[in-house]
Amino acid sequence: MIRIGIIGTGGMGNQHALRFSRMKRVEVVSACDVNRTRVETFCAEHSIGHAYCSARDLLAGQPVDAVSVATPDAMHASIALLAIEKGRHVLCEKPLATSYEDAARMRDAAHAAGVINMVNFTYRDSPALQAAAKLVASGELGVVRHVHAHYLQSWLAQDEWGYWRESPTWLWRLSKKHGSMGVLGDVGVHILDFASMPLGGISSVRCTLKSFEKDRTGVADDYDFEANDSAAITAEFENGAIGVIHTTRWAVPHLNSLRLNLYGDKGSIELDLDRSANELLISRNVGRKCGDWEHLRCDATPSIFERFITGIRSGEQDQPDFARGALIQSALEACEVSSAMDRTVRVGENGYSVPSDATPERPPVL
Repeated sequence: MIRIGIIGTGGMGNQHALRFSRMKRVEVVSACDVNRTRVETFCAEHSIGHAYCSARDLLAGQPVDAVSVATPDAMHASIALLAIEKGRHVLCEKPLATSYEDAARMRDAAHAAGVINMVNFTYRDSPALQAAAKLVASGELGVVRHVHAHYLQSWLAQDEWGYWRESPTWLWRLSKKHGSMGVLGDVGVHILDFASMPLGGISSVRCTLKSFEKDRTGVADDYDFEANDSAAITAEFENGAIGVIHTTRWAVPHLNSLRLNLYGDKGSIELDLDRSANELLISRNVGRKCGDWEHLRCDATPSIFERFITGIRSGEQDQPDFARGALIQSALEACEVSSAMDRTVRVGENGYSVPSDATPERPPVL
């Protein structure tokens, strides 16, 4: 039996509890939240035996093999590092941290301790995305030249998920001082991983971020609204492809829409999770002629929760790990710097870097 402790009992904590509860020989034995009433209610709802109000107390209490970190972003690093220090395996919500420095510390600590570490990029669970990565790796598309990806939400403009002014669940996502990186850190982190996963990674970005004016009627004064609402990113990928990635909270009627197009010199694919997470479209070139779109049904893939548990049992690290989370964190920070400086910023395993003014711009390819 693998014993899990869940730290953070909000919306994502509930999802973690539900996902682990469906797995054989896995038991959520404890939960933690700074709000005593909330954690006790959570434990009652999920039949969890032990409630704590600090991560340190949870780790010192009922024995656990692993922890699932589902707190607000600003708390990820300190909690994960504490768990790693105690030798526990860690599944962490995205973004991995609120800075590349912290994400790199988490990556290095997990590697040194030899614990299984994963970040919950939930859209990796899509069979279509996993199939897309295999098609690219097999050469089916030839060399991918161009990428288009979006992640569109609209909860600032309509109330399908509730009225944002009336819930801290939404308000904190608009406030930098509450630990938010805006739409970039909230869902942009997903689409950056989603778009680049089949190609390996992103090598540079040029980004524009914008926060739009909002009515403050009925909103507590301790929330500011300066976190970005929309992000438009031009990216270059490790294989040399370029592409456009964009995300926003204003895209009515989209509630939660992800789409990815990869265009290669031998074929192209399209994933649209509104249409299906289990199917993609593929067009194969025949000579110099474009083939019609074909519907390709994709094989089921283990969820990140299942991969995490399998890794604990086997001792084999799976993806996406903290190293991937740190690389995406580097891309997030590069986007922020790019928007502030209005220039291209490089992304790498050692963080972002701004080319010096002496570095000539690459000439256009004609």
